[in-house]
Amino acid sequence: MISDTHGLVRAEALVALRNSELIIHAGDIGSPDVLSALEQIAPVLAIKGNNDRDSWARGLPDILFVRVNAIGVQVIHNLNELEIKPANTDFRIVISGHSHKPLVGTQDGVLFINPGSAGPRRFKLPISVARLKIQREKPQAKIVEIKI
Repeated sequence: MISDTHGLVRAEALVALRNSELIIHAGDIGSPDVLSALEQIAPVLAIKGNNDRDSWARGLPDILFVRVNAIGVQVIHNLNELEIKPANTDFRIVISGHSHKPLVGTQDGVLFINPGSAGPRRFKLPISVARLKIQREKPQAKIVEIKI
């Protein structure tokens, strides 16, 4: 997973995402070139973030609901805009971006993941992506900090 690239494709982020079966971009992509670079690694599912306003992003959804290995996953850019409480649905994973703060945590049986920002550094926050592994319907996620 990757988020908040803001048009910057870091070689280190591409290396960190190698061997992925699927890449999810949680918004603020910044350029279609970012998606093209990610597609060289694996199929990409992406949503638009609050900064993805140009014509290339018009076809991207604001929110995405998908199943990955039989697990319901909701992708939303800004977690504060979550309208449905995931614990009341069959979605067990929520992936977000926006804050640039990496996070892996569980609440009410739902795994929340924010890969942080793989784009330009913001404040003193780390540059990062996240890896998600779903084995036997048990999701496990970890943040991968990118040293630059």
